Amino acid sequence: MTRVCLVGSEGVDLRGELFSRETAREALSTYDLREPYRNSVAVETISLGSAVALVNDLNWYLVRFADDALVLEPSVSETEWLSRDLAEAIRDGEADPEETVEPMYLSPQDGEIPEYDLRDVADTVVVRVTESEFGG
Repeated sequence: MTRVCLVGSEGVDLRGELFSRETAREALSTYDLREPYRNSVAVETISLGSAVALVNDLNWYLVRFADDALVLEPSVSETEWLSRDLAEAIRDGEADPEETVEPMYLSPQDGEIPEYDLRDVADTVVVRVTESEFGG
């Protein structure tokens, strides 16, 4: 099963915002909702295609209330999430997950990409991103 995790923006109750809107509520009504991280909503879908379709269906709400939409596709990795853009590129055959490189662990600081860092820390969430999302 492919998982989707929507991460709410700071100061926003993501679940509350989604369920206060009829279209989002209906789009999520058939799923068993989880909260794997603080202020997140996660669901399991049947495929990468259905995961990307769900995220696309919720786009209006994600732009307003979420910081990230992540996809966990077991055929790519059991533990590493994919950014929305990378999930779409893999679904469309525009990216090969085998061509990704070793992870860089980083947290943007004031919008800037920090120095190269290979240290894994407690509570690290690994997300594979496209080259353009990384800043290249």
